[in-house]
Amino acid sequence: MSVRALPPLKSLRYFRTAGRHMSFKQAAAELCVTPSAVSHQIRHLETDLGLPLFERRTRALAFTPAGRHYFQLLDHVFARLESETRQLRTEFSRTIVRFCVPPFFASEVLLPRLGELQERLPATDLRMMTQPSGMREHPAEADVSILLGNGQWPELQVHRLFSRRLVAACAPGFAADQPGGRPGQLADQVLIAHENRPDAWEEWARSAGVGPLRARNVLRFDSMADVVQAASQGLGIALISWPLGRARLNDGQLQRAFDHEMDTGEHFYLAYRREDAGRDSVRQLSSWLLERFREDG
Repeated sequence: MSVRALPPLKSLRYFRTAGRHMSFKQAAAELCVTPSAVSHQIRHLETDLGLPLFERRTRALAFTPAGRHYFQLLDHVFARLESETRQLRTEFSRTIVRFCVPPFFASEVLLPRLGELQERLPATDLRMMTQPSGMREHPAEADVSILLGNGQWPELQVHRLFSRRLVAACAPGFAADQPGGRPGQLADQVLIAHENRPDAWEEWARSAGVGPLRARNVLRFDSMADVVQAASQGLGIALISWPLGRARLNDGQLQRAFDHEMDTGEHFYLAYRREDAGRDSVRQLSSWLLERFREDG
């Protein structure tokens, strides 16, 4: 195949960026160009290919079937190229590994053990990134990530670490209505939860056998760290991610309000691209994570 058989790299890069954002305006901001420049490159690519890639609607973009197929292909190719380029640049120096994790995972279980990890990988430059706590897709810029879900990522190599449960916790001495550690008049309490799971308390109550819950006062935060902080300050009873929040109970910041744990049916997974499985740095980091965090069975 001749070089001319391929579209210009610039057009492909603009198309991939627009496809990730589904917006010419946001793609332009990332690329530091104007939206019209992005639109021009996409038109040029569509002309080169002889078929439309986007449906241009009044206030949004949508892929055509061909556009979606081409985007998925290019996204994979560019991610692989970026990964290999990073590795090439550091071949004769320290190896860079980009590790993407949910914020609460990082603060509660990873950062306290970072010294141990650095001793295990002394020649590796570990670049940690955090993404939203409900991470369900492996970021293109990451080498290794921690994902939350059911393990169905066919394009990735995944290893289950541990299940995600929710427990009710409060500040020491916070008075629950029902003595004896049984869920009681929860509707009269100030309840705290993460906004990514707006019905969490209703789900927790059903799983505890309490029945329908009509909470009157619910505080919602966009980070689990804020959920924990609000509970530790005595603002109410919080649903915290378990076992990630175990240290907060061990050090006395929080105590269980009730014994019940709700199984969310989701698990945290270690994930990386299959083609990266042979990289020493990825293999070493993965080995340490599995040793430290994988539940028995």
